[in-house]
Amino acid sequence: MPKFARRTGRYVHLEVHGVEYEVYFESSGNPDGIPLVLQHTAGSDGRQWRHFLENETAGADFHLLAYDLPYHAKSVPPTGIEWWKQEYKLTKSFLLDFVETFVRELELDDPIYMGSSIGGHLALDLALHRPGLFRAVIGLEAALESHGGDLDLLDHPRVNSSYKGDIMIALTAPQAPEAYRREVGWCYSQGAPPVFRGDLNYWTVDHAMGDEGARDIDTSKTRVFLLTGEYDAATPPEASQAVAQQIRGCSYETMHGLGHFPMSEDPEKFFSYIEPILSEIVAQHVARDSARDIARDGDVAGAVAT
Repeated sequence: MPKFARRTGRYVHLEVHGVEYEVYFESSGNPDGIPLVLQHTAGSDGRQWRHFLENETAGADFHLLAYDLPYHAKSVPPTGIEWWKQEYKLTKSFLLDFVETFVRELELDDPIYMGSSIGGHLALDLALHRPGLFRAVIGLEAALESHGGDLDLLDHPRVNSSYKGDIMIALTAPQAPEAYRREVGWCYSQGAPPVFRGDLNYWTVDHAMGDEGARDIDTSKTRVFLLTGEYDAATPPEASQAVAQQIRGCSYETMHGLGHFPMSEDPEKFFSYIEPILSEIVAQHVARDSARDIARDGDVAGAVAT
């Protein structure tokens, strides 16, 4: 008998800012479980979550969904516009509206969000600008703002695609399994030339929240969990700690032995950090549903007595 992976892939058509995109996503786990939406890092794609999608423990209680943003991997550019005549730039407005559209069109009920790097930044922006869209967000490698280096090198005609992969490998933890570290670089080496640089427009420009930008996040509407890798040179732990200190009710933890791509570079170690958060979310989900059932039964009993 063939051995199949747990995850399966399909396409969904989403209209964002007047343009229709054919978006590829993979899903696994319990289709009746808590939806958990997964965002990849800048310049890469949903393959970064492949190990997490195969995690049987996570899949028992959660419906896991990892998409490729438009222009990334299998979410090829839209046919309805002359995209080749435009400079590709990822913006906060597009990301927020894209994720909201994804949740709405797939009819995800009271979902959770998790993302790394630009996905970690997006966790903060979702909590701030789309309160209640997700019951909780988990931001990996998140900060109030980030600063890029010489972005011209990312799509310079004399720099080949392996360069992008090599510099991303340097952001992983040195003791992470080499096969997984190389996988991080492999996926980066396959991105379209302008995409990585265009994604960093959000990371370095549009996301900038300012020194006090996270204080307005209301965790009564969207809970916030932040985790950052010990070896992340792009978003060091102290940058994420500074955010957590501004958000009342925020949870923060440094992930020792991990870098900028925790879900990819060492999936087993990463899950040891994320499992307690998922368990807490499940416990709250069960308690909330029980409270709803009690309230509903009380209403029914009152109506019968009347």
